[in-house]
Order: sequence, then C-alpha cells, then structure tokens
Amino acid sequence: MLTESDLQELLSFQPNQPVLSIYLNTEPNEGNADVYRLRLRTMLKDVAMPKDVSAVEAFFQHHHDWSGRSVAIFSCASKDFFRAFSLAIPMRDRVRINVTPHVKPLANLFDFYGGYGVALVDKQGVRLFYFHLGELGEQEGMLGESIKRTKRGGASSYPGRRGGTAGQTNYVDELTERNMKESAEFAVHFFQDHNVRRVLIGGTEDNVAQFRSLLPKSWQSLIVGTFPSSMTASKNEVLGRAMQVGKEAEVNHEHRLLTNLVTNAAKKHAGVLHLDETLQALQDGKIQTLVIKEGFREPGFQCQGCGYLTIIEMPTCPYCGGKFAHVPDAVEMAVHKVMQQGGDVEFVHTDQAEKKFKGIGAILRY
Repeated sequence: MLTESDLQELLSFQPNQPVLSIYLNTEPNEGNADVYRLRLRTMLKDVAMPKDVSAVEAFFQHHHDWSGRSVAIFSCASKDFFRAFSLAIPMRDRVRINVTPHVKPLANLFDFYGGYGVALVDKQGVRLFYFHLGELGEQEGMLGESIKRTKRGGASSYPGRRGGTAGQTNYVDELTERNMKESAEFAVHFFQDHNVRRVLIGGTEDNVAQFRSLLPKSWQSLIVGTFPSSMTASKNEVLGRAMQVGKEAEVNHEHRLLTNLVTNAAKKHAGVLHLDETLQALQDGKIQTLVIKEGFREPGFQCQGCGYLTIIEMPTCPYCGGKFAHVPDAVEMAVHKVMQQGGDVEFVHTDQAEKKFKGIGAILRY
C-alpha cells in the first residue's frame, strides 16, 4: 500500500537527472498480463532511457503479481532509484520524463481516496476500519459490557408505567452511555494512530447521533457522512458504502472550496486565480491550499538556481540571476513545491466548477 512516507520520499527525490514515471492501468476486466505488457511496450517505444526501460520491463517480468487495478513506477537508473506501487484504484495510462517523479496523479489519489476512518457503532461496542486508496489498511473492534433488558411481570406502581422499573431503565441507559464513551475514546486513538483525514459513521440513527456527540470537536469536524449499517457488515460492504458516501461528500466539499476560492480572489483577500498569480504566490510562500482541476497542465519555465516557476520566458531570474529551463508541466512542479512547503493540494473533479475558475488557483495563508 502506498503510504504518506512513500509520497514524501518521491517528493524529496530531486536527482537533477531524468526520471521515468509510468502509470499503467491494469483493470482485470480490461485484459490480462499479456495485454498490459503489450500496451506498456507501446508506451515505452519512444523513451530514450534504455537502462530505465530495462528495469521497468524486468519488474513486470519477474516481480509484479498483477493483483491491483493499476501500477505506478518511478525509475532513475543513473541514481540507482526504482520504486513501484500497486494501486487498488484504476489510473489512466501515462508516461512522463522529468527531473523529478511525476507525483501529481498520486496527490490526486491522496486527496480523493486517502485516509478514510469508518466506525460501525451500536450500544455495546464499535468496529473500526482504516481505508486508504481503496484498500483496507487496518481494522479493530471493541465490545463493552453486554446490555440485557429484563422484563418484569406485573404493572409498575408508578402511574403511566406498564411494566419494568425505573432502576432497570437507568441501568441500561448508564451502561449504554459508558459503552459509547469507551467506544468513542477507542475510536479516537485508532484514528490518530492511522492519521485519518475523514471520518464516516455507520449504525442506527440514534446510535450514530450519540456516538458522534461523544467525539471531541476536532474529530467531529472531520466527519464527512453517516450511513445505516449492521455491525455484522463485511469489510467489502463497508468499503463500498464508505466510498459512496465519501464521494458524495467530496462533491459538496469541492463546491464549497471553489466558492470560497473565487470569493476570496474577487475580494483580493487570501485567494488568487490563474496560473501566473498562483505561481507568484507560490514563490512568495503564501499558498495554504493549491486547487487544481483534474487533468490541468500547462508548460512553463523554472529557474535552475532558486527554482522560481513562471509561465513567462525571461533571460535571467529576477530573484537570483539564474537561467531558466523549459518545463513541460509547471503545474506538476507547483504541486511538488506546495507539498514540500507543507501546504495542501486539492483536486477538483466535478465538471460543474465555478465559471471563473480556469483550472488552478490557491487559498493563501495571508
């Protein structure tokens, strides 16, 4: 499973030598290993990096088990660097050669499918799941004290009661609350340990509401949806439901994000639109969240001295006097720099984007 540390390693790898990046779709219902190898050979026929091509072909010949729905490979033979990741999410075929690994598609995956924490709750316990990039990473569970209701014969001596006792009702309520509190505490530790970025809760409406109210506000803010579910649901059922609810929540999140971005930019306060303004904000270290339309790419120029990115060809860098080199995708380089600076990258997948949003923009720190 591709992890955050794997992504950070790719971001930090800057060899100043050509890096071959490959994404190959290996959906089982679209062919077999022979079909994928043939497509790969077609993708690599014009790549003039023989050592890297040989390393890629050897990997598929001897090491890849074809178990995923796509695979991402990064090779720089001159630096003895080779990384391959099988992915549970289908990816579009592509080949890129640049001085850094082509990580924009992975950043997109992390944004849309990364770090889901799911809690199935009832009055007695909780089942917890960590899903990352469409795969089950971990699952745990906890059971509290068993809740047993005893039906007592005869009518209650209290007016309006038809049976049972106040003591029994209070006992059940107290035990339920204690179990729920312990389940919420257990869930928080689980979510923290796995660096969960979004939370979903399944169960009956009452149980979900009670469990949610017992979570710290910081974790309540990460809840993106709830859904009815049995405690005995299979992991595949939970994954499918979580991805469905998560996608619906992501569409709403993207709409709010774009509205906020366009409004801030219009007021000239903590927001910029268009590639040139975004790259300038990046150079100034102001970007908190880089917002990109999925598939958006534009060429540009990068200073070989300080790394300044621009879409304007200039003889020398205005910051360090260095020379510029053409880069095929300035957006890719911007993704690298924002993530290295600790900023967030959000990808917009909906076609109903704000009309004033032309593919890229940024929400600023100040």
